[in-house]
Amino acid sequence: MTRIRFGTDGWRGIIAADYTFDAVRACAEGFARYLEETGVKRGVVVGYDTRFAAEDFALAAAEVLCAHQIPVFLTPHPTPTPVVAHGILQLGADGAVVITASHNPWRWLGFKVRPSYGGSAPPPVLQRIEALIPAAEEWARIPRFRQDEARRHGLLQDFDPTPGYIRHVEELLDMEAIRGAGLRVVVDPMHGAAAGHLLRLLAGSRTKVWQIRGGRNPIFPGMANPEPIARNLKPLSRAIRRHDAHVGLATDGDGDRLGVVDENGRFLDNQRTFALLTYYLLEVRGLRGPIVKSVTATRMVFPLAQPYSLPIYETGVGFKFLGPKMMEVDAIIAGEESGGCAFRGHLPERDGIFSALCFLDLMVKRGKTPSQLVEELFARIGPHHYDRIDVEIDEGRREELKACLDALSPSSVGGLQVVGRDTIDGVRLLLDRGWVIFRLSGTEPLLRIYSEVRGEAAEVQRVLADARRLVGV
Repeated sequence: MTRIRFGTDGWRGIIAADYTFDAVRACAEGFARYLEETGVKRGVVVGYDTRFAAEDFALAAAEVLCAHQIPVFLTPHPTPTPVVAHGILQLGADGAVVITASHNPWRWLGFKVRPSYGGSAPPPVLQRIEALIPAAEEWARIPRFRQDEARRHGLLQDFDPTPGYIRHVEELLDMEAIRGAGLRVVVDPMHGAAAGHLLRLLAGSRTKVWQIRGGRNPIFPGMANPEPIARNLKPLSRAIRRHDAHVGLATDGDGDRLGVVDENGRFLDNQRTFALLTYYLLEVRGLRGPIVKSVTATRMVFPLAQPYSLPIYETGVGFKFLGPKMMEVDAIIAGEESGGCAFRGHLPERDGIFSALCFLDLMVKRGKTPSQLVEELFARIGPHHYDRIDVEIDEGRREELKACLDALSPSSVGGLQVVGRDTIDGVRLLLDRGWVIFRLSGTEPLLRIYSEVRGEAAEVQRVLADARRLVGV
């Protein structure tokens, strides 16, 4: 195969086609060489999600790291990416490898790297690791230290970071209030690695929790992919109505993203969730500080921050940009369009479990349901509506589409005047009452088109339809 390339968040490939044991060992070899260059060998946490043979691929990576005399702390069961990341901090380790494809369809698996601070690795680190991955003709010579030998020499041991993570969360949030509120909550881990975590955190309380789709099923039946968006959450909507629940909370395949369904069974798009979590930190927790967002994340945070004169920093898509920027400016929150948020004092890493608990705390402290919280938000900043379309493309058209986007400079889109243009990540057109972004995915053969409008919901659809016309897809 061609050389392995790290995209928005590590490397992903289709199992058995691109994603093979040899390829995973090559990624682990690149990471091991990087750690040798930096001169540290305190150890690496290796975790994995619920996908097909994920534990076997994790062990393959562990055996290569051990061959470099790097201690490995291997999770004994599928573990969410943010919990693995927190395990780095618990141990003072050099970093982590997570075998996961996050929200990709079931045929995919991936290789994520987390450095010593527990967040996504920044681009220079990923580029260096990628450069150190041996070429395919060298893969057969990659050294391995077999599991039994590695354990006998103390280089490989099991490590469950979940208890330490739970203690940390309980120190940061008012769990007593959440547990005592008497809420009715349905959680949907979508057959992913976060199964059981919210149940455990809320167990034995007045707040009643039901979990659906909690069993491991690597083909993620009934959904195109384990991404917490409207089309995949119909079972959660039905469960909310069945239990007369106040809210539904869904996490993606590796537990780092949150999707919220309101008390009426309607999906609360991720832009509104990010805006509400920002509102929670500002108005409920009283926190002050910068806000970091990707270019595709909602601009609703601007009017929320304006009364306090708080700076807002925009980055490219992915926590490899958001996390480092969050740490640089000591932001109170960092968020992206796809449902990932990170919080000051927790991790510079998106965490769907922690986000879910923050959302519950917002409901408790304001005494409102999700739909009532949206009404409260819009009463302050005006109604905003968002949508996104993902267009499958032939890889042969990628360069043609890229050239089209580079030249794109319309005076209006969907009847809204274009007032600005930037290329922070993809091509963003700023409109007089919103924005539209065209972005080629770094991990999938997709052109994503995003739009948000301050005004009527129908206007977003007009913008997206016109955007498709402009690029001929």
